[in-house]
Amino acid sequence: MALKISDLDDTQAPLLDHLIELRGRLVKAVLALMVAFGVCFYFADVIFGWLVLPLTRAFPEGEGQLIYTALYEAFFVEIKVALFAAFFIAFPIIANQLWQFIAPGLYAKEKRAFLPFLLATPVLFTAGGSLAYFVVMPLAFEFFLAFQGSSGGLDAQALPAMGEYLDLVMRFILAFGISFLLPVLLMLLNRAGLVTRAQLVAARKYVIVLVFAVAAIITPPDVISQLLLAAPLILLFEGSLILMKFSEKRRAAEAAGEADAEDAGESAGDDKGAAATVGKDA
Repeated sequence: MALKISDLDDTQAPLLDHLIELRGRLVKAVLALMVAFGVCFYFADVIFGWLVLPLTRAFPEGEGQLIYTALYEAFFVEIKVALFAAFFIAFPIIANQLWQFIAPGLYAKEKRAFLPFLLATPVLFTAGGSLAYFVVMPLAFEFFLAFQGSSGGLDAQALPAMGEYLDLVMRFILAFGISFLLPVLLMLLNRAGLVTRAQLVAARKYVIVLVFAVAAIITPPDVISQLLLAAPLILLFEGSLILMKFSEKRRAAEAAGEADAEDAGESAGDDKGAAATVGKDA
């Protein structure tokens, strides 16, 4: 049986009912986040162990270490780790509650239009975060640790703090994950009629400069991580242009089909009117 998406709800709930429903949706989303936080806080040490693996492998075997300079730093690191992981675990439930609140106000055609973007968002974010974790962070950490050694007759040794390291890892993952949502943003703008493919093609050189500027701002100050973010973003931009080409052709074909159907309906109406006039004359 084919998936059937219903059109607008027949009922029109008053504002108070909408606010009550919104409160219920928010309560469910917060409860999901709290439950996920409790579970993640219990396993915070294990989760932080996964996050610290790229740094562990960048150090020579048996030499790496993390320090904390404030007595409460390690505790707050576990809280931040638990909250960071809990958001990713609870995100499907949060997104579902948001969709269930918005969907009744959309037409079936609009629901079908938004569905690909809803599916692509977590996939692209995960792809960006995975690139940061498995490729960019190991290369960046090896680059930073290469400055260890003797400096001015003194030993220069890397002693990263737990809190600063966690902030850096979160910055890497969020920066790459959010940046990989560029195609979703561009396609939404194109579908809303705010930007066309021709405009983006004409502005390609400016977009490339902007991509490199953004990569330089949101990544640590090393060339490797900047290039590893800028290169995929440019590829995603070009991929978005290809998708826009097909999307605009499909919309043009649909508009032409609707226009032909309207013309056929008007012609049929004129023929019926003419036939009725001939019948009266007879």
